[in-house]
Amino acid sequence: MSTKNRPANLDATSKAIIEQLQVDGRRSYAEIGKAVGLSEAAVRQRVQKLTESGVMQIVAVTDPLQLGFSRQAMIGLKVSGDTRLVADALAAMPAVDYVVLTAGTFDILAEVVCEDDDDLIALLNSEIRSLDGVQSTETFVYLKLRKQLYDWGTR
Repeated sequence: MSTKNRPANLDATSKAIIEQLQVDGRRSYAEIGKAVGLSEAAVRQRVQKLTESGVMQIVAVTDPLQLGFSRQAMIGLKVSGDTRLVADALAAMPAVDYVVLTAGTFDILAEVVCEDDDDLIALLNSEIRSLDGVQSTETFVYLKLRKQLYDWGTR
């Protein structure tokens, strides 16, 4: 993700293509073309431009529980010094899937996906709390995920 985000100026057709892919990322360019009124080749070119410019990614979204990762948590960190350095270190950890710098009670929020509670404890103690600049952490363990969508951004 870019550190300097400028809103993309998307026309209605590009937004419609994105919406089609948000419903089904494996939808063919021909099917998308029929839905948005373009040829298969034109859709392919637009999708390529949208992905190359960083406007969108086409990825497989997995269910962590189905893959054996039964513990998810959000960790709030209070940091001294440069928060960007701590955020970069967190982002490099395989168990961390989301990192944001924030204003308010916490300087950084990081979402983690772990196999179990022992894995979470090891991550907290051996990796996260040992980072230079981390003053304290607060862990919010997920009991049940009620909603997780990736269809925002075009309306």
